[in-house]
Amino acid sequence: MTILIKNGTIVTAQGSSQADVLVDGETIAAILAPGERTLGVDLAASVDRVIDATGKYVVPGGIDGHTHMEMPFGGTVASDSFETGTRAAAWGGTTTIIDFAVQKQGERVQDCLAEWHRKADGNCAIDYGFHQVVGGVDADSLKAMDELVDEGVTTFKLFMAYPGVFLSSDGQILQAMQQASGNGAMIMMHAENGSAIDVLVAQALAEGKTDPKYHSLTRPWETEAEATNRAIMLARMTGAPLYIVHMSAKQAVNVLQAHKDEGWNVFGETCPQYLYLSLEDQLSQPGFEGAKWVCSTPLRSKAEEHQEELWRYLRTNDLSVISTDHCPFCFKEQKEMGVGDFSKIPNGIGSVEHRMDLIYQGVVDGRISLQRWVELCSTTPARMFGLYGRKGDIRPGFDADIVIYDPAGRTEIGYHKTHHMNMDHSAWEGVVIDGHVDTVLSRGKVVIDDNEYHGAKGDGVFLKRGLSQYLI
Repeated sequence: MTILIKNGTIVTAQGSSQADVLVDGETIAAILAPGERTLGVDLAASVDRVIDATGKYVVPGGIDGHTHMEMPFGGTVASDSFETGTRAAAWGGTTTIIDFAVQKQGERVQDCLAEWHRKADGNCAIDYGFHQVVGGVDADSLKAMDELVDEGVTTFKLFMAYPGVFLSSDGQILQAMQQASGNGAMIMMHAENGSAIDVLVAQALAEGKTDPKYHSLTRPWETEAEATNRAIMLARMTGAPLYIVHMSAKQAVNVLQAHKDEGWNVFGETCPQYLYLSLEDQLSQPGFEGAKWVCSTPLRSKAEEHQEELWRYLRTNDLSVISTDHCPFCFKEQKEMGVGDFSKIPNGIGSVEHRMDLIYQGVVDGRISLQRWVELCSTTPARMFGLYGRKGDIRPGFDADIVIYDPAGRTEIGYHKTHHMNMDHSAWEGVVIDGHVDTVLSRGKVVIDDNEYHGAKGDGVFLKRGLSQYLI
């Protein structure tokens, strides 16, 4: 199918311009000045469909580099399947996700990746790739890292938290980083001092402090900043690039900034929940309501100005990417597993549908520029995770992953309003966005248009990723 998107303002990380976009099949064929003819042919009269984007932005589809569909955690499983989660992502203007295949101690990395392929294959509404969690670092898993790079899985996540489940020792982390340094992969790190957190959790429970807010209070910023520094120091020993996921504490980002300023290849990611939500306003709600916002790293105190500082770090590029860490759980039966013991609340917030809108609101509020919105949500993730050249930009030859965004529109987020995730509540209930995702193309197919879903299960394909463009 050929599609002409006309009269819109193309916005990329490099700038914005008035131009038309010609889509031929799955890719972008040309960028044309308004009304331009090609070889004397009037394109508007010759294409299969014309989309008028007057007054709207034409931006590359969002890339969410951190999701957890169908992930087992804490005795339950994330409530979004690959089918429901990717469909919700499409509604919100995200056209690519990178999910985490999970290996735990005693399991073969290859078997675990195969299981995630089984879950996703034929079920995704949009394109997808995988990172690999290495929960058991040993000779076999280190060797498997080389094999997976050849298969297009070029990023490996380690944990400094969750002792007995995912936590790797400093020595194991060093070995994995050495392996990555040799094969060109990037290490991703959940940076929290899990051993210290376990002590603080046990002490709080012994004192009868069981409410959801103690999830944050027993994971103080010091545990994140200390682990961030330790992870970077280990990376410096090996020369491996390092990507710190879901950064929430301003002090941790300050640590990362100091190492970046010395020229080290370290990168930070944050998530919408850390930019807008807080210990005081959400986690501390009466009764058990705060459980809806339990995630790790935790929501931080508004009084300590973490949110404002994270926005500043996004402007200075000390934080390079905004992902969601989408790991949804229903309040009934799942979050309620932690009634009377906050440590048993499944950790996770659902945001894959709302990331593009929530960060666009930062443009409206003057926190970031229009171009930075695109850079944080699409272009840098494509470059960071080996997809640029195909994803993350509006250029001829790139996949036609395109979002037509209406800055004059309005989006009211809520469970019964714009909510398509498989959850019984919304972490963003009542939030209003000064903008709206109008039309979404995924590899040239219109999947969202006129407030209707036109995609299908199985539209998405697995993306074999290259190496990060930030290795050097």
